[in-house]
Amino acid sequence: MARPHLASIIEDAFHRRTNAWLRGRGWKPRTIGHTGYGSPEFVRVLGRVVLSRSARDQPLPGAEVVQRGWRAFLTAPALNVPVTVTVNGVEARTRTDRSGYIDLTLMSPGLEPGWHEATLAADDARPMTAPVRIVDPSAGFGIISDIDDTVIRTMLPRPLIAAWNTFVRHETARHVIPGMARMYRTMLGERPGAPMFYLSTGAWNTAPTLTRFLRRHGYPPGPLLLTDWGPTNTGWFRSGQQHKQDTLHRLAREFPQLQWLLVGDDGQHDPKIYNDFAMKRPDAVEAVAIRELTATEQVLSHGTPLSLPEYVPNPRRQTPVFRARDGHGLLRLLSTWHR
Repeated sequence: MARPHLASIIEDAFHRRTNAWLRGRGWKPRTIGHTGYGSPEFVRVLGRVVLSRSARDQPLPGAEVVQRGWRAFLTAPALNVPVTVTVNGVEARTRTDRSGYIDLTLMSPGLEPGWHEATLAADDARPMTAPVRIVDPSAGFGIISDIDDTVIRTMLPRPLIAAWNTFVRHETARHVIPGMARMYRTMLGERPGAPMFYLSTGAWNTAPTLTRFLRRHGYPPGPLLLTDWGPTNTGWFRSGQQHKQDTLHRLAREFPQLQWLLVGDDGQHDPKIYNDFAMKRPDAVEAVAIRELTATEQVLSHGTPLSLPEYVPNPRRQTPVFRARDGHGLLRLLSTWHR
């Protein structure tokens, strides 16, 4: 393997010293379960282990606890901690990675389609459960949705505005995009068993906040596929676009029977990412829905009143592309198309 990037070396050294210092003062591991997914053939379990002052007695903020965004980032990841994952009576052992994350795939879990729970038991921490959505093999349709400026108004990636929205504002003050929840519920209601996935370049630290936001505003439940901000083995920062591209192709491989409705906005790079994906996997994309930002939102998002480069039609398979200012408009277009 190539030598790790200086950024990851510095981050790893900082985390090791922080872990030793906190453990020396009695801090213990605490487990966070994220929503996973799978099929009757496999299950992907996601979670994280952090260090806490009182890991056994005080649960992490739950679905009904609201807070300011910066609190979600005040965490100390527990590195290289042994974790036992149990799914349907089957145990598997793993360890947290360099940022405290758990990403484990178990084969042949024997689970029926629907919602289930995995149990995560970390070193000296209270076992926690993580929901898992098992996709019905007979389903032929699914939705993959961006989050920022698609379901929630964030005006990313402008640094100062993004920082204010993410770290300072109270989570209940965030604005929902009108009609998007209704659009998703309607599209899924027409296709029983269809799964919902939320794909974002946002940090895993925000997963509890986003889960509460989506639930509070009536969005369909589904796995959040986020990323870990900060250094990697190849550079100072992770590539959000690469994260989205890799995840789209992974889902296409894991669920080859599904055709996806890809939903995003034109304030960042969703149109290009979706176009590239449709070009490479034309049979995996049923349609693309793009939420158009207003001129003001475009300026706040990337500095100009115009959207980023348009979606280029796929010459091998004409993928339908729908554009509207909100979920109400997209639903009208999609409903007409389905008829």
